[in-house]
Amino acid sequence: MHSQTSTQTFPPLPLEDWEKAKETLHLFFQIAGKIRLKLMPRKNHWWHITLYVNSRGLTTGPMPYKNQTVELQFDFLAHRLEVISSQGQSRHIPLHEGLTVASFYQQVFSALQELDIHIKILPKPYDVKSKIPFDQDQEHQHYDAGKLQNFWRVLLLTDQILKAFSGRFYGKTSPVHFYWHHFDLTFYRFSGKKVLLNPEMTTVEKDAYSHETMAFGFWPGDDTVREAAFYSYIAPLPAGLENEPLQPAAARWAISNGSPMAFLSYNDLRKTSDPKQTLLDFLESAYLAGAKLANWPIKEWQVPSLKDL
Repeated sequence: MHSQTSTQTFPPLPLEDWEKAKETLHLFFQIAGKIRLKLMPRKNHWWHITLYVNSRGLTTGPMPYKNQTVELQFDFLAHRLEVISSQGQSRHIPLHEGLTVASFYQQVFSALQELDIHIKILPKPYDVKSKIPFDQDQEHQHYDAGKLQNFWRVLLLTDQILKAFSGRFYGKTSPVHFYWHHFDLTFYRFSGKKVLLNPEMTTVEKDAYSHETMAFGFWPGDDTVREAAFYSYIAPLPAGLENEPLQPAAARWAISNGSPMAFLSYNDLRKTSDPKQTLLDFLESAYLAGAKLANWPIKEWQVPSLKDL
């Protein structure tokens, strides 16, 4: 009975069932994300480029343009992209099977121009398999409404849990947000310690890892990891991290880019009687493992419940 409740709460998300739709959506997100990158003022650690989960899908949030703001919202209930201006105007682009990346790109920029918003982006995918420019991509055209709605519902639940966990920490913390380049929902805690960077790092890496940080998040799987999972890692890596205990018993340390990463399979979480508490336990165990070895002030940064104040 418990397993049935968990299954209903977190829907199935086998990668092979929606991989083509995921790849197309990833490119749609990159177009929206690059528009946000173009319009938003710079913020530390690339926090200005991300998307956010909301009650209908994912959104850029309001982005400044001259004396107004504009917002792009992926609505996975009505299955459309909404282009919304603070001037009171909006345009809607239906999301459906057969919609190519090239057509989506053209419709998005046509909608922006109709709202008197004139910008340009570099129309190329970033750090993904596809190298086809957005305005020429007739290959990616898959949209599975049911599967993509399931994906959003997983993000919606995970977003709530990550925010609850984020609120336990007094130190510097990023928003819970969706990075469109790696297609993951994540947030970061920081110790405040500056890191000596490898000069061979990219500009992206240098800003992302300028200070000691711990990441917590969810991603739906890729070519290398063929299943959805929750994860956590710390950078720089303290020695012996992979020997620290994790919760629940199904959680493990997996090697990612040569370093141990705390890993909890999405399917294993679905089998538990209380997936929300199980995920919170996993996140807390991963945090304590890294914070202990990196000498973070765990007690000092722990946020008490209001009844303990």
